Amino acid sequence: MTTAKRLLLERKDDVVYLTINRPEALNALNTELLDLLNETLDELAASDARCVVVKGAGDRAFIAGADVAEMKDLTKDEALRFGRMGNLVFAKLSDLPMPVIAAIDGFCLGGGLEFALAADFRVASENASFAFPETGLGIMPGFGGTARLPRLIGEATAFDLIYTGRRIKADEALALGIVGRVFTASDFNEEVDKLAKTIADKAPLAMRAAKRAIQQGQMKALTDALFDESEIFAELFETSDQVTGMEALLSRTPHPGFKGQ
Repeated sequence: MTTAKRLLLERKDDVVYLTINRPEALNALNTELLDLLNETLDELAASDARCVVVKGAGDRAFIAGADVAEMKDLTKDEALRFGRMGNLVFAKLSDLPMPVIAAIDGFCLGGGLEFALAADFRVASENASFAFPETGLGIMPGFGGTARLPRLIGEATAFDLIYTGRRIKADEALALGIVGRVFTASDFNEEVDKLAKTIADKAPLAMRAAKRAIQQGQMKALTDALFDESEIFAELFETSDQVTGMEALLSRTPHPGFKGQ
């Protein structure tokens, strides 16, 4: 299925692939794309998809940032609206109830890296490169980079990358914890598909519950997070997926497949 030319949606079984389709501009994010994403992410949140993969069209860029040509002449008030729109949309990506993977091939810069950081986790092609170049343009990250990056890799390393604007390759992004896996360029799409299918084959209610527990827990003290985890864990014992999953293990019989019930 397709939602406008600039944003593509394709469903393969229980996995939805969301592709930024502006390859002639290295998939740079502009107001049109943010508006499309705003609507589409609401639709995805209400869907029964078990996994979402976000990608960039072509093989040169995941997303090369926000559109500098559009930003260049913004007033302060216009820049505030643009930044808040980006943060609203990226929060919707982060808040999707199902697992979200950012599949990164090529340039992942500025707003593109911020978009990737809003996913649950990131995988990269060996050809991927990452940077926050904003300070070299007279601005700073404005779509969540200063909030999400330090939480992911620590304050000192976040300062380094944002202050210097230096570009790092996939292997360093892996070492820093920005991405979780790096695949060869020739195997990238196949490996992403396999990973998404592995996730989609798990119990969907359990996956959504785990995501909720992790996200809530990051905002609370450890004792409160542990208390919440126990409650969310217990909720899953009211599902038929829990019964069939455990019965299949104990009886050593093939699992019939989770139904999300």
